[in-house]
Amino acid sequence: MKILIIFLIILIFGAFIFSKINWKIEIFAPELKIPKIIVTADKDNDWIPDNLDIVEGARGEVKNKTTYKSWYYSWGYPPKNEWVCTDVVWRALKNTWYDLKKMIDWDISKNISKYSRVAWKPDSNIDFRRVPNLETYLKRNAVSLTTKILPNDIKNLEEWQAWDIVIFWNHWNNRVKTQKKALDHTAIISDKRNKNWVPFIIHNSAPVPKENDWLIYWDENISKIIGHYRLKY
Repeated sequence: MKILIIFLIILIFGAFIFSKINWKIEIFAPELKIPKIIVTADKDNDWIPDNLDIVEGARGEVKNKTTYKSWYYSWGYPPKNEWVCTDVVWRALKNTWYDLKKMIDWDISKNISKYSRVAWKPDSNIDFRRVPNLETYLKRNAVSLTTKILPNDIKNLEEWQAWDIVIFWNHWNNRVKTQKKALDHTAIISDKRNKNWVPFIIHNSAPVPKENDWLIYWDENISKIIGHYRLKY
């Protein structure tokens, strides 16, 4: 009996103390295990898989703080300290020795009718740096993946892998009313993820390249995602 009374006193006293100091008990959900895809291709023979090389190539521009400048260059490539959003893609691929300019120019030469932005007048100095042409090329030559983003959904987020390329497009009906102009845009999917396991993107939206948690933000507030692609190796 005495033991029971002592137990009740301790229980009541403990409850009183607990309520006074306002302890918070947090129950953590089990960590999501998003499988990572690592390719076997290593075009530049540096012992780093090409998909990881692509991400690091894009991330290098963030580190360099390359300046945003949209300009036409008669020799094709912009100076090393300048770029627009599409330049992140070919520069990232160049880190693995893939020549995106050559790849797009060749596809345009063989399938010019598919490239509406070219308008039957190909210009190798600029065609590879235009989002509509990049979109057409990827649609024809890469693996198309989901454009939906479902936070905390393993099956959905497994499709969003580092090195994927995403295309944002200005021709959509659900544009936010306060947004004066939606933008054609492209980005590389990062290997970093937020707390809901949605990946970051590496892109240049001015004034300098960024690696940030803007995949959903850009889709919902600036330009809709119309393409999500993975190059074939």
